[in-house]
Amino acid sequence: MTFPSVASALTIAGSDSGGGAGIQADLKTFAAHRVHGLSAIAALTAQHTRGVTAVNVPPMDFLRAQLDACFDDFDVRVAKLGMLATAEVIETVADTLQVRAPAFVVVDPVMVATSGAKLLEDSALQALRTRLLPIASVVTPNLPEAELLLGRRIADPDDMHAAALALRELGAQAVFLKGGHLPGTGDVTDLFADAGGVRGISHPRLSLDAHGTGCTLASAIAANLCRGMPLADACFAASDYVHAALRQGYRPGRSAIVVLDHFGASPER
Repeated sequence: MTFPSVASALTIAGSDSGGGAGIQADLKTFAAHRVHGLSAIAALTAQHTRGVTAVNVPPMDFLRAQLDACFDDFDVRVAKLGMLATAEVIETVADTLQVRAPAFVVVDPVMVATSGAKLLEDSALQALRTRLLPIASVVTPNLPEAELLLGRRIADPDDMHAAALALRELGAQAVFLKGGHLPGTGDVTDLFADAGGVRGISHPRLSLDAHGTGCTLASAIAANLCRGMPLADACFAASDYVHAALRQGYRPGRSAIVVLDHFGASPER
């Protein structure tokens, strides 16, 4: 028998013991898109649908060992970055990616969990701006994360449009700015900004509280890029996928938080 050689997507992020976000959501998303998924765990969390109770960052030599193991044996076409809690972690990851140079880097600037728990040290914010955004093929902040990165409030659609352009000026090739936190009852609009300008995609607003949407969106973008999609198409298809996964979501924990149905929304079904 002969087996095809395939490209892989690597997630460098935090582990969610509750299974709804982080590394676990990323690997489910990769599998749902029929992409081989690799992982380097940059943080361990004790976490469920009601919150994060503890975070443990592994030693940097172990993080580097995980990264080297992935790059030494696999064709890593896309690296997706999630929860990188400290400046030291960010520096370690950025140094590796600059040397290994995967074709695409998707940066989900995880700063605060859905529960409100803070997931990024203050000292890491500047490292994220200066080390990760300049190597990002696309950065995927929600509005609170964009406000932290830019140091200003985003209160309406005009602010959001200006913020998408301003985030590109920090160095990323493209920005996919998520609009779910914008006040209102109408459609939710996400904005894609690159050298060609700003375009939007809208979906009906769903009246639910969900866990893992940001991780899933970024990993779906990574999977689509691994499959050969152009960057803008990869982002818009990922947005459609997250909306479908939310519509089919379920509540596995004792809270009202919805976890996405990664496989039920698979584009490969």
